[in-house]
Amino acid sequence: MNGKVTVFGAGNVGGAVTRRLIERKVCKKVVLVDRMPDKAAGIALDILEASPVDLLEPVCLSGEDLEQTRDSDIVIITAGATRKEGMSRDDLLRVNADIVRECVSSAAKYSPYAFYIVVSNPLNVMCHVAMRAGQIPRTRITGMAGILDASRFQYFLSKELGVSVENIQAMVLGEHGEDMVPVPRYSTVAGIPVTELLPRERLDALIARTRDGGAEIIRLMRTSAFYAPASAVIQMVAAVVMDKKKILPCAAYLTGEYGLRDVFVGMPVKLGANGVEDVLELELTDEEGQALLGSAQKIKAQLALLGEAC
Repeated sequence: MNGKVTVFGAGNVGGAVTRRLIERKVCKKVVLVDRMPDKAAGIALDILEASPVDLLEPVCLSGEDLEQTRDSDIVIITAGATRKEGMSRDDLLRVNADIVRECVSSAAKYSPYAFYIVVSNPLNVMCHVAMRAGQIPRTRITGMAGILDASRFQYFLSKELGVSVENIQAMVLGEHGEDMVPVPRYSTVAGIPVTELLPRERLDALIARTRDGGAEIIRLMRTSAFYAPASAVIQMVAAVVMDKKKILPCAAYLTGEYGLRDVFVGMPVKLGANGVEDVLELELTDEEGQALLGSAQKIKAQLALLGEAC
């Protein structure tokens, strides 16, 4: 790997991702691309002007000329319209599909072997749109979904139980949206399932808040979250760049796992230098399995609306 990462979209998420990539030193160069070149240039310049204070190498540049993105190891797609209060992820479907197709088609010309991380919403559908637009193999594309959802669940559990977030592991499957499937049986505190630590009604309340996590942020600050999504993306980038073989909940294209095919669904995935190296299959109860199936069916219905259904 040459250490180059390209970020499409200079909005709040794209800017936060770019900044975190440099802070964490997980790449040698970041190229920030946006439909509004001056905006990307301004964010890049703002980050660069902070480098003498932060003692970070100035490795960010605006990619107004897409030639600058050539041979990127990783391409991150954050571009798209943002959710407003009262707006569902589904409302973003068609407008963001066009934006994602444009970004991936451009990226694929210059970086045909890149690994793609999709952040644009509706996340699961946009992964499928991106894969088709760039003719990307399933092992080289994933979506930032379950990491953010699991992180929210972990935080809510830590506050409920009064324990460090470092002690908590959470598992969230399915759609990145209202039909996500948090799995308490596989969510633990120092190895102890949370089902043994909290009554069902409290768990249900925390699960409901997790599902509403993005909308709660929008209600409070009138725009979508960006700090937590950026942190989730950085964890994925580090897993690939450093070949960590890390198990993370991400949107993966399924070809029979869990009885599901031709759809991107949030799953525990092994991420390493070869991209999506494995999809782990958990033992699910009938209730969990039905919830996961319902989540996948909703994603397929969205694909059908776009004419992207397989």
